Amino acid sequence: MASHIVGYPRMGPKRELKFALESFWDGKSSAEDLQKVAADLRSSIWKQMDSVGIKYIPSNTFSYYDQVLDTTAMLGAVPERYNWAGGEIGFGTYFSMARGNASVPAMEMTKWFDTNYHFIVPELGPNTKFSYASHKAVNEYKEAKELGIDTVPVIVGPVSYLLLSKPAKGVEKSFPLLSLLEKILPVYKEVAAELKAAGASWIQFDEPTLVLDLEHHQLEAFTKAYAELESSLSGLNVLIETYFADIPAAAYKTLTSLKGVTGFGFDFVRGPQTLDLIKGEFPSGKYLFAGVVDGRNIWANDLASSLSTLEALEGIVGKEKLVVSTSCSLLHTAVDLVNETKLDKEIKSWLAFAAQKVVEVNALAKALAGQKDESIFSENAAAQASRKSSPRVTNEAVQKAAAALKGSDHRRATNVSARLDAQQKKLNLPVLPTTTIGSFPQTLELRRVRREYKANKISEDDYIKAIKEEISKVVKLQEELDIDVLVHGEPERNDMVEYFGEQLSGFAFTVNGWVQSYGSRCVKPPIIYGDVSRPKAMTVFWSSLAQSMTARPMKGMLTGPVTILNWSFVRNDQPRFETCYQIALAIKDEVEDLEKAGINVIQIDEAALREGLPLRKSEQSFYLEWAVHSFRITNCGVQDTTQIHTHMCYSNFNDIIHSIIDMDADVITIENSRSDEKLLSVFREGVKYGAGIGPGVYDIHSPRIPSTEEIADRINKMLAVLETNILWVNPDCGLKTRKYSEVKPALSNMVAAAKLLRTELASAK
Repeated sequence: MASHIVGYPRMGPKRELKFALESFWDGKSSAEDLQKVAADLRSSIWKQMDSVGIKYIPSNTFSYYDQVLDTTAMLGAVPERYNWAGGEIGFGTYFSMARGNASVPAMEMTKWFDTNYHFIVPELGPNTKFSYASHKAVNEYKEAKELGIDTVPVIVGPVSYLLLSKPAKGVEKSFPLLSLLEKILPVYKEVAAELKAAGASWIQFDEPTLVLDLEHHQLEAFTKAYAELESSLSGLNVLIETYFADIPAAAYKTLTSLKGVTGFGFDFVRGPQTLDLIKGEFPSGKYLFAGVVDGRNIWANDLASSLSTLEALEGIVGKEKLVVSTSCSLLHTAVDLVNETKLDKEIKSWLAFAAQKVVEVNALAKALAGQKDESIFSENAAAQASRKSSPRVTNEAVQKAAAALKGSDHRRATNVSARLDAQQKKLNLPVLPTTTIGSFPQTLELRRVRREYKANKISEDDYIKAIKEEISKVVKLQEELDIDVLVHGEPERNDMVEYFGEQLSGFAFTVNGWVQSYGSRCVKPPIIYGDVSRPKAMTVFWSSLAQSMTARPMKGMLTGPVTILNWSFVRNDQPRFETCYQIALAIKDEVEDLEKAGINVIQIDEAALREGLPLRKSEQSFYLEWAVHSFRITNCGVQDTTQIHTHMCYSNFNDIIHSIIDMDADVITIENSRSDEKLLSVFREGVKYGAGIGPGVYDIHSPRIPSTEEIADRINKMLAVLETNILWVNPDCGLKTRKYSEVKPALSNMVAAAKLLRTELASAK
């Protein structure tokens, strides 16, 4: 009876790790306190899997920040600016790399494949020195062993590690990162030797880059790496784990012929086509780890359907060699359904979080071994049936409206430069106009007011009064700072997706359904279980109130349909684009209501447009087509004088710039401050961009306060490649997570920098 879990969430069922980390970073608790919380979480996770009956339990999937950063630490690949003196890497160096410190900035953070998780990108070059500098994998293996649990240590594989890295500052962009393979393999050998000595019998290398479109020389690196590791790994069973998509035929061939490998893990949820390759041929005597339980969503598994997939696989690889697994690490799903006491009973019966998925994996493994638990299977079948037939899932009117969209392209009537002229006549903004992205700091007091209102401890009148005061404070502050286009600060919002989901039909919410986004930051994705519609206006009250407090333009603030989709747990019973079009229609109603209420600038954030981009080139154009179309649907009905802004995060813009232009927004602000150069190079390479653009001029993810000179210097770099009349000046993201003591001086310096350059530009004329 063989069952396996690829990885497990680290934050804890009630975000215990988040609070421990933040307390440690704030100097309120010691390193020992943090380590104790971490050790308790690890042991409870291992014991839980052990008691369920999981055979291959992962270790080293816990992390204080990120598993790729853990690998960087293991390899001693610390960039020089952190002044690491060698020896075992401690919290000081580790967290400086992740978060920056008073004197040096953090390493770049980027999306982990197409998930909402972010990893810290290794910075490597020909002179990077590698040494075995973090014994975490071995220590955690031993820690579990002392509890009487034999685990499978999990490490990011050497080739994926290099393919996910970037050339360090000052290193040629074209530097071949794979040339470092022979320098990092000695460390992998040391780790393997220590694990063997500690008694490990299996080791799991995560090589998810195998599902990407790789070139021949990249595939050869896998062959070379594992041939080189073969003798060091002998005596260990080696599992190579892949996930997030089906594996291309060439990569499958490379993978299944690797030397010294015992088993292969595949994602059959997002990669069902891999099944055909396995049916074609699978190396005899090897283990197949079959990822049939979805690690990236919260729906209960259709056990009967998974079982028939597994039985077909059993016929190919043999009973002894088939292991039931999750499609990927459970890091990307919520922790435990047990903590959802407020969730509607019927909807709850359709769901499974990480703890429940562990049980599902085990139930499937038992069924395969001829010990099927009929009660689990019949309860599961009943829940599947109730979800298919539930009237709450279907709304005929919404289905019709979405179907009617197919005929049109939904473009605004005039082109962007004519619209910008019409808007400028109305708004009368200076050159290099300043604005912020939307949210202002959420103080403890503010969170308390929202919490008490939600718990019916204060009246609606008191709540409105408190929020009104907060908006008035934020408006005054922006006027004092002399910002040109204002925001209301979003004090009434808990989260940019949840806030809208709570007011749309077809959404359900959890209390503890948190998922790690990066470091200690977690998000709580809404669950889209049915057809989506907007019963009534969602933001008009607050936006008009804020506009009435100032003569300056006040931005309406909405989250776009693609972001709402990509940041939710989405129903898996219809194509994603159908759900997206439904959300677009709901947001369109809101945009038009804001315009009617006298809001002339409306921002529709598509922070996550890039996130939904399929990993494989062949599927990307279809996604971009419907995603961009969904955005255009939201604002195709407004007047030329209404200025539509959008904001995007972490975009490796370069590969989707044409789709971004096709969104046809009037102004786009971009979070790019950790990777300025990359973004600006697109424009340097001659992409014609006629709309307004505001690349973030400082990084809000770090507490650092940039000087006026530093910001002016960045704006000048931007002016070298962008037209003066289209450039906007703004931070790179919302200010919600920062403190006012950081925000005020930073914005003050930002406005000063814009004014300084206006003066310079005017005198140059």
